[in-house]
Amino acid sequence: MMIIIIISLLLSQQCIAMLHPIDFLALQAIHKSLHDLPRSNFFGSWDFTSDPCNFAGVYCSGDKVIALNLGDPRAGSPGLTGRLDPSIGKLSALAEFTVVPGRVIGSLPETLSHLTNLRFLGVSRNYISGSIPAGLGKLRRLQTLDLSYNQLNGIVPWTIGTLPLLTNVILCHNRLSGSVPPFMSQKLTRFDLKHNRLSGSLLPMSLPSSLEYLSLSWNQLTGPVEHLLARLNRLNYLDLSLNRFTGSIPGNLFRLPITNLQLQRNLFTGPIYPVGQVTIPNVDLSFNRFSGQISPLFSSVQVLYMNNNRFTGQVPGIMVDRLLSANIHVLYLQHNFLTGIAINPAAEIPVRSSLCLQYNCMVLPVQTPCPLKAGKQKSRPTAQCGVWKKKG
Repeated sequence: MMIIIIISLLLSQQCIAMLHPIDFLALQAIHKSLHDLPRSNFFGSWDFTSDPCNFAGVYCSGDKVIALNLGDPRAGSPGLTGRLDPSIGKLSALAEFTVVPGRVIGSLPETLSHLTNLRFLGVSRNYISGSIPAGLGKLRRLQTLDLSYNQLNGIVPWTIGTLPLLTNVILCHNRLSGSVPPFMSQKLTRFDLKHNRLSGSLLPMSLPSSLEYLSLSWNQLTGPVEHLLARLNRLNYLDLSLNRFTGSIPGNLFRLPITNLQLQRNLFTGPIYPVGQVTIPNVDLSFNRFSGQISPLFSSVQVLYMNNNRFTGQVPGIMVDRLLSANIHVLYLQHNFLTGIAINPAAEIPVRSSLCLQYNCMVLPVQTPCPLKAGKQKSRPTAQCGVWKKKG
């Protein structure tokens, strides 16, 4: 019996010795700084009398930890609480580091900059505060940076923009301020900085033409974006809403394979000349300063918000036809300077379609329900319409 016990002890020690001592101690420190939230049992397998490479969320190659996924991966799990220990930076072979949604607080360890093999960094939907370490710019192999839905403040470090292999940058829903630095990676496809406090303008070459997903909504960004957008010809998602962008919009934007184009609540100006028939199903241009006549090339849009602009002239007849045939589901044109629409007053708007025309320079030929925010006035004051009629 004694021999069996001795053999078992030797095997246990060999098993523990499989992991490099520095990585072993780092995991111990990480464990001490984090805890399971109620109904979570992620750390249940973290028994340091056994091989740490068999712990939940720990993946090894040889004697080194190459991936660390902290938290229970099951959907709806309550996650972890505590802080991220700086010892994470001692896992020198780490290529992937993630933390599932939970209540982890404190700042991102500066020691993350030591992880020169890191390819994936995902710490989202927690309560991480403080600034983004500028040292992350040393992670030259990093491909995905996801720090979304936290409480990060300060600037987006310009050093991050120099990383050559980045494919995904997701920093949305934080409290980041300052300007958006240029990003040089020609592999970058997803760029999401919505719901922050970013300001300043975007340079024409600040983002690579490889982008497919761009969301900058709910910030305080300013300046023109026409030349930048003209370069981004691979976009399949674009949301620039709720900023202070100015200038005009390139006509080729409306030919991109985008499902939902959101440019509302900015300071865009000028007429809009789409290059060919608009192929985007949902277009929101509302609450800007667009002017000129409405192009009939927008008649193929299913949901079209052009309200609260400075459009003039007649509503294109083809739009009316497509609305009455229920091919246009929403056509909001209120609060412009439109002078007419060729529609029979007895025409019946399909039940599943919505038309709003009020507060334009016309007597409404049909009475249709409008959103409450459109107000109660049916037409613009004549004095306002005289000036814009000449411009139209």
